[in-house]
Amino acid sequence: CRAGLPVPLVELRAVDGELRDVPEDGHASGEIVARAPWLTQGYVGRPEASEELWRSGYLHTQDVGCFERGYLRISDRIKDVIKTGGEWVSSVAIEDVVSRHPSVAECAVIGIRDETWGERPLALVVPRPGESIDEAEIKHLVCGYVERGLLPRYSVPNRVVAVEALFRTSVGKYDKKVLRQRYAG
Repeated sequence: CRAGLPVPLVELRAVDGELRDVPEDGHASGEIVARAPWLTQGYVGRPEASEELWRSGYLHTQDVGCFERGYLRISDRIKDVIKTGGEWVSSVAIEDVVSRHPSVAECAVIGIRDETWGERPLALVVPRPGESIDEAEIKHLVCGYVERGLLPRYSVPNRVVAVEALFRTSVGKYDKKVLRQRYAG
């Protein structure tokens, strides 16, 4: 799903950690940064946060995405991206695939610490009523998407954990901050 083309007077870029543009090939992802006359100048009473928000002269959205033929596709939030083996892996992309399994009612994927790779994906899965979760089946499903080149090879979760429910924020989104705290070990 694409967010679309930037409107006039809006400059959007996808940049790497060194603030260099990533290729506009529909695959290379980076942080989305923006410039436009109507964007906020910063946070009230928080000059340090405002400076960080606008470092390099662009507003840092904290979204990760890529461009293809000028169209922006947002794939995740920086805080939710799994940084594994030097790659950025979208937790949302893994969730989308795992959710396709017929036994899965809901899924949230978080990055958990790994000494070798930095982080690795952990899939937290709520089974459908009367169903159970087979970890090997879920991993096999994700592997199929990796083999077809639709997900990077680092996307296969190290573990799949069945849970009764997923923590949510006040607006109903998965509370990945709480999930990371709870399942970090």
